[in-house]
Amino acid sequence: MTVGTVDQWVVNAADPAALARFWAFVLGGEPVERSDGWAYVEGVEGRPRLSFQPDPAPRAAPNRVHPDVRVDDIPAATEAVVGRGATVGGDVVTDAQGSFQVLRDPEGNEFCLVSPTVG
Repeated sequence: MTVGTVDQWVVNAADPAALARFWAFVLGGEPVERSDGWAYVEGVEGRPRLSFQPDPAPRAAPNRVHPDVRVDDIPAATEAVVGRGATVGGDVVTDAQGSFQVLRDPEGNEFCLVSPTVG
């Protein structure tokens, strides 16, 4: 039995529009600002919407859930997202599943760039 499907992932944000622009750069699609302060990434067919709701409270703890973004070249992708405001959270790690780089978006939310290539 399936209860439902993911319609959208919602992230609390101090600046929803800025995060929508950042994540549209990372994932593709277009950033859209709503009049009520929300923003989202539009136009990524076949994927749940990524939305950002206004929340002025400071981020207090590490994410319990984070996205892994598959890329072909971790160093090149890291350079690109750092150029848009991400920060690096350590060295590239390689294990039996591939390689990954932990980063934080402009508001400190963790995400990983991943590649299935080992070594």
